[in-house]
Amino acid sequence: MAYTNALAAYRETRIKTASQGQLIIMLYDEAVRQLDRSLELLTLNAVEKKDPARIEQIGKAVVKTQEIITELMVSLDFEQGGDIAKNLFALYTWFNQELLEANIAQDLKRITNVRSMLGDLRNTWVEVIAKNSSEGAGRPSAGINIAG
Repeated sequence: MAYTNALAAYRETRIKTASQGQLIIMLYDEAVRQLDRSLELLTLNAVEKKDPARIEQIGKAVVKTQEIITELMVSLDFEQGGDIAKNLFALYTWFNQELLEANIAQDLKRITNVRSMLGDLRNTWVEVIAKNSSEGAGRPSAGINIAG
């Protein structure tokens, strides 16, 4: 019980202290993790007898991914992001539609495609965030005055 509380406190602190870029990566990580889980369960259903409880778990994992994608959509800044934000919005919309249809049909291929693209986007965000962090390393941090 104490371990569970400590883990929850750690996760909460990690989220509260994360930069915007780190939060985006966390969202992508969780979306990929959920799709990996759904793919694992779908594969089990293909090999073994379809289990209604497993089908429900698959659905929950896919819906959780859709919720994460929706969160990514609402976090887009169209004024600063311009065409990139518009293109990401269109891609996220397509992801959610694909996942909706894949969930209904229990379609392994569609989920695999979305998972692959989410993984690629995640890796791109990691590169962009790392590049921006290294470029800003020589500049003083705005908003913090350690001199007093």
